[in-house]
Amino acid sequence: MGRLSREDVIRFSDQYMMTNVARWWKDDPVVIESGKGAILRDMDGREYIDLHAMHAVASQGYSHPKIIQAVKEQLEKIFVVATDFYNEPQALLAKKLAEVTPPNLKRSFFVNSGAEAVETATLLAKRATGRPGIIALWGAFHGRTHMPRTLTGFSKYKKGMGPFPYGVVHLPNYYCYRCPLGLEYPSCNLQCARMLDDALKYAAPEEVAAFIAEPIQGTAGNIVPPPDYFRIVKNILDQYGILFIADEVITGFGRTGKLFAIEHFGVEPDIMTMAKALGGGFPVSAAIASEEVGTAFKPLDHYSTYGGNPLAMAAALAAIEVIEEENLVEKSAKNGEYMLKRLKELMDDHELIGEVDGKGLLIGLELVKDRETKEPAVEETAKFRIELRKRGVIIGPPGWTGSRIRINPPLVIAKEQIDRAIEAIDEALTVVERE
Repeated sequence: MGRLSREDVIRFSDQYMMTNVARWWKDDPVVIESGKGAILRDMDGREYIDLHAMHAVASQGYSHPKIIQAVKEQLEKIFVVATDFYNEPQALLAKKLAEVTPPNLKRSFFVNSGAEAVETATLLAKRATGRPGIIALWGAFHGRTHMPRTLTGFSKYKKGMGPFPYGVVHLPNYYCYRCPLGLEYPSCNLQCARMLDDALKYAAPEEVAAFIAEPIQGTAGNIVPPPDYFRIVKNILDQYGILFIADEVITGFGRTGKLFAIEHFGVEPDIMTMAKALGGGFPVSAAIASEEVGTAFKPLDHYSTYGGNPLAMAAALAAIEVIEEENLVEKSAKNGEYMLKRLKELMDDHELIGEVDGKGLLIGLELVKDRETKEPAVEETAKFRIELRKRGVIIGPPGWTGSRIRINPPLVIAKEQIDRAIEAIDEALTVVERE
């Protein structure tokens, strides 16, 4: 079959793919052909500055030559080795992760997606503690397979999908701009964190294996917790012998200006999940745990046919090397601070902006109809994304409120590209506000 036209790609996809696949800008969809760095190119030759990074996957940018070369070299050797056998790239990646993650984390297990990493983490926590329960947060997103969907704190992804596993309890999240408890920080005394203690007393702490949370809630809208939130939570968990799972699927590998987002908050998790940027675009994920917890699995307690395959391991090793060699953690911190400053400056000219917050290149831009009432500007947000796309900038779907813009570009984005994106955001907001 020869090269398809843009229209054929759209027609075949709509005709032969399942209906759960959603496309952005359905009336005029983007058909991606290639990408380089922070730029995407469609089949019509149009180029876009990417502020989405394919759900924060493409942190090292598109088509990075080092990752491509690593995959090519491994492809010529062998690319399928089940975990029943040892292989060199897997051993090297396990060692590397033990070196770069928080000091207490030592034992890894490799799978293929963020959801699988969360499945691994929760199974491990239950095996390590002998307890069935898991505590998660409102607004959380942990994946779309059964247990991660259960842990996800948003009703849209649960309706008609149950029944869900018994033993999962959700607590209010750390969404200060829209506090679910109706309080204000810092006078709230971080009640959202402290009520974990009350919840455990009612939920029977001896039945709870772990508490799972994203250090910054990504899919919900790039929501940053108060500085002491996780310290309070971890102190409570330690009192009851409950494990802390940090879900770094979105936030890991430099996204927030630290190699891992939990480093901002001064605590160490017992288990950490990672994916997305781990492979630089290649499908690979992992759960890593402390020595005590990570040795709790018995042989064949958990297994993945493709997990830990040498092709994915080689890609991940190269992806981490890119982060280190190109100083992408430091670049994320510096460019994130700059972008956050530029976006906050726009608040003087655009009443539509209610809040701007973030860490590194993980930024949330909240659009509201009124700054006093904080009513979500849902329709305006949809129009804003369309106007931004017209100006050559792609931005992802909003968070759960429908009005919190998620900004998470490739970490290799240049300052000049940030400036162009800010100009496009300014223009798009102006158009929306005039309508």
